Amino acid sequence: MTRTSIDLNSDLGEAFGSWPMGDDAAMLDLVSSANVACGFHAGDPSVARRTCAEAAERGVTVGAHVAYRDLAGFGRRFMDIAPAELSADVLYQLGALQAMAQVAGTRIRYVKPHGALYNAIVHHEAQAAAVVEAIVAFDPELVVLGLPGSVVLDLAAQAGLGTAREAFADRGYLPDGTLAPRSQAGSVLHDPQEVSARMVQLVTTGTLTAVDGSTLSIDADSICVHGDSPGAVAMAAAVRDALTAADLEVTAFAGR
Repeated sequence: MTRTSIDLNSDLGEAFGSWPMGDDAAMLDLVSSANVACGFHAGDPSVARRTCAEAAERGVTVGAHVAYRDLAGFGRRFMDIAPAELSADVLYQLGALQAMAQVAGTRIRYVKPHGALYNAIVHHEAQAAAVVEAIVAFDPELVVLGLPGSVVLDLAAQAGLGTAREAFADRGYLPDGTLAPRSQAGSVLHDPQEVSARMVQLVTTGTLTAVDGSTLSIDADSICVHGDSPGAVAMAAAVRDALTAADLEVTAFAGR
């Protein structure tokens, strides 16, 4: 399928108290969707409120970046949580962020799980079902953003939720289409020009090169540039500029 537009998203609102994390204001000038931390892996109420307000001011769509309850591990450690508990945790996070979005004059439009939870529900059916259950109970109009081919997207579609597929600008891929572990060489990309060229290739051809040199077929609705990585703003700017130069419009997949 030939695309004329693509969404650009970033994980934002991850500062905590006196500890900064990324340049959210600058990223919000570049992205079309903001995955706002809900306080379980990062962020706090003040940060969430400010991030939602700044997103609303710029017309950037707000999404809930739900996670395992793991501040110490930044949500990057798998947790063997009972499905009912996980569902309640997701529901709690959605309610908290929606309150902040509402007072900012906007609302949550989509849900993107974070870190280890995101990776787990590519294959973990029980946890994927728990996440979907919470989203349906909270707002069946929400869209679920996830890795192409993941179980959570299949279950979300079966439950009547909208779904969107995501590609990662600054991450390497394994030959099976999953993200390369961060411990592996080539798992995190740092060169803005290399990354931007890869993203134009992705959108225009539907392909990416995996860490072993093989070619992957990936059809994505949204591209993520991580807001906490070194040089994140320069990376996002390079990706956006390259997409624009290729006559591709950067626009939110879930509306505003």
